[in-house]
Amino acid sequence: MSECTHNCSTCSSGCGSSEFHRDESLMEKLMPGASVKKVIAVVSGKGGVGKSMVTSLLAAETQRRGFRTAILDADLTGPSIPKAFGVSERMRAAADHMLPVTTPSGIQMVSMNLLLDAPEEPVLWRGPVIAGAVKQFWQDVVWGDLDYLIIDCPPGTGDVPLTVFQSIPIDGAVIVTSPQDLVSLIVRKAYNMAKMMDIPVLGLIENMSYAVCPDCGKKLRLFGKGSGAAAEELGLPLLAELPIDPDLAQLVDNGEFEKFTCTALEAAAKEIDKKFS
Repeated sequence: MSECTHNCSTCSSGCGSSEFHRDESLMEKLMPGASVKKVIAVVSGKGGVGKSMVTSLLAAETQRRGFRTAILDADLTGPSIPKAFGVSERMRAAADHMLPVTTPSGIQMVSMNLLLDAPEEPVLWRGPVIAGAVKQFWQDVVWGDLDYLIIDCPPGTGDVPLTVFQSIPIDGAVIVTSPQDLVSLIVRKAYNMAKMMDIPVLGLIENMSYAVCPDCGKKLRLFGKGSGAAAEELGLPLLAELPIDPDLAQLVDNGEFEKFTCTALEAAAKEIDKKFS
């Protein structure tokens, strides 16, 4: 079979690959007056690697560096970001628009938990309905003039990540991983999905890379070797290795995430900004 040209209109192979490519003409539009310069999707091949934490860290760091930043929490059935920031104010919604909630440092945020009567209320929706709600979070929210919108995608390569990639003009994706070989294998799925959708992958961020001994300061790699080999194999930079930090866990429980500073993420945020400058 000849090499794919990605021009399905002239192809007779019947592979149906056009379903999984982006069509710029089908991208959802923002509300009039809204402006978002760069959109970053934070993705992972599986759950439990700390994707929401990385989203929050990147948002807090870019806001701290003077950029106008917002978070779109696309994990509709398992939203955790409002709790981490101590945000409980409900989003205000009208017939044709929604207003984001603002965190203490000025980060704009939309999340399903900010629309529910109670945060523990489950969202019992099927895939197409969830995907439609994610589109609304992009097109029906009165976003201000933003430098960065960071999207926390649910894990995997299903309906919602696919909707995000096909409906929102993503400028780049960050893949979150953890040190285990199994997770490194799953990373390739997220990478290949982004590649199929023609979305640049900005790099990998490894979470739970190590813990620091409180007595001697030695780095303890509890889960074994890191993701450097996987990043090198894929030709991607390893943007950061994040430690297991009990202080961060306490701040999240207290809803005081913005008080946390992470030197590892400072370098990653600078590297991401350089890619867009």
